[in-house]
Amino acid sequence: MNGGSELPRRMVDASVLIPEYRKMMEEGLEVPLLVSGSSMSPFIIHQRDRILLRRIDSPLRRGDMAMFQREDGTYVMHRICRIRGGEYYFVGDAQTEVEGPVRRDRIFAVVTAVQRKGVWQKPGMFWWEFFRTVWLWLRPVRPWLVKFYGWTRNC
Repeated sequence: MNGGSELPRRMVDASVLIPEYRKMMEEGLEVPLLVSGSSMSPFIIHQRDRILLRRIDSPLRRGDMAMFQREDGTYVMHRICRIRGGEYYFVGDAQTEVEGPVRRDRIFAVVTAVQRKGVWQKPGMFWWEFFRTVWLWLRPVRPWLVKFYGWTRNC
């Protein structure tokens, strides 16, 4: 342990880690994952924030963050922005382009909590609900909002 406050970090290839996580989730466990990638910013930040994953045991809804495997084998965790005819469409919080359709059998986990800036966020909490609802509706104007936010932080 690092001074007793944080566990050491170890990089493991997703193709090795995720199949093991899937086995644990099938046993009913929630598993933590340090986020890698910037597609879910500004809510979830690369190498800073963690998510808790569990198997899907209730219907998926618009705004849920879920993990799926693309046809090429890549693992992705994004937010569901649309469900049509049993097919799912995803978008990262930092993105405007929608990915899909994704078949339900390719989706294997749902995010139950996010450790953001060291504080656990869960459904019902302000930032969770903001990104689940409002941020999805703002998808077309996100690039301008992010630029404006960056500009105000530099003032």
